[in-house]
Order: sequence, then C-alpha cells, then structure tokens
Amino acid sequence: MRKRLKNFLPDHESIRQNRWLRPFSSTLLHPRLWHLNRHSAAGAVAVGLFCGLIPGPLQMLGASIMCVAFRVNLPLALLTTLYTNPLTIVPLYVLAYGFGSLVMGLNGTDFVAPPELEGMRFSAWIPALIDWMAGLGKPLALGLVLLAATLSISGYLAVRWGWRIWLIRQWRRRKDRSRKR
Repeated sequence: MRKRLKNFLPDHESIRQNRWLRPFSSTLLHPRLWHLNRHSAAGAVAVGLFCGLIPGPLQMLGASIMCVAFRVNLPLALLTTLYTNPLTIVPLYVLAYGFGSLVMGLNGTDFVAPPELEGMRFSAWIPALIDWMAGLGKPLALGLVLLAATLSISGYLAVRWGWRIWLIRQWRRRKDRSRKR
C-alpha cells in the first residue's frame, strides 16, 4: 500500500526546486510530513476530514498548517480534503445545520432551503452559497465544528483500526507461508 502511494507523492528535490515552495522548504521537508505509517496516515486523514469543512478555498491551506503543527502526512491530508466538492458541500452543510440544531435544541423549522444552483453560472455559485450559509447562522457554525470533529475522530479511528487489521492479516500470511516451507 505504501509503495503505491509513494508513486503519487512528490520527492524532496521537486519541492526544493519549486520556486513557490522554496521559502518554506525547511518546514515542508520535515521527514514526518512525508513519512507514511499508521500514525501519520491516521492523523492526516483526521486533519483532512476536519479541514475539508472549512468554507471556501482555504481547506488545503488549513490542512497544510495543521499538518505542520501536528507533523502528520501532508499529501494524504491534502488529498483527504477533497471529499468536499460542489456535489457534496450542500448535503454536508445541511447535515451540519441539522447537527447544530439538534445540539442547540432547535426544532429545525426555521431551515432555509439551499439555493437552486442549476442554471446558475459557476461564478454565481459561491456568492449564492455564502448568502445561504449566512442566513443559517449559529446552528450551522456549531454544526460545522461538531461535524468536522466527528468526521475527524471517526476517520482517525477507522484508519488506525483498518491499518491494524491489515497488519494482522499480513502477519498471519507470513506465518502461514513460513509453516508451509
């Protein structure tokens, strides 16, 4: 699994040579940001899932900052933020609003339907979504934080458990192969 993922990752030299990343190379070339093990992968998925709900184009910037702070795998975290896109963002925000309303004890009757994006120019989507989100207020803000934290914790645990199950299977296969010899 690690070998397959390493084929997609940039190497240290390409980061050193990139003129936009050169000022940050001492920070971005820290080995723990590029090392892939169960700890860094689980942390990266948690960071990516949490930062994926940051509004607008700041998701990857937020994920990068958190990766540097927590020293988890940077490429995997950036890749994980892509679960939010124009097709999934509205259902996720509706879910976050419902989550926030539930925690705040609201009955959800004051919900404003999301804007109809069909027929709209792509450049008009962002202002329409921002206006819609601003009208939802506190339940949405609280729900986004709670949903991001829930997804983050769930993703962290799923990767840790999944990696452990994969390791146990590998150990058993190795043990079975050694018995057959």
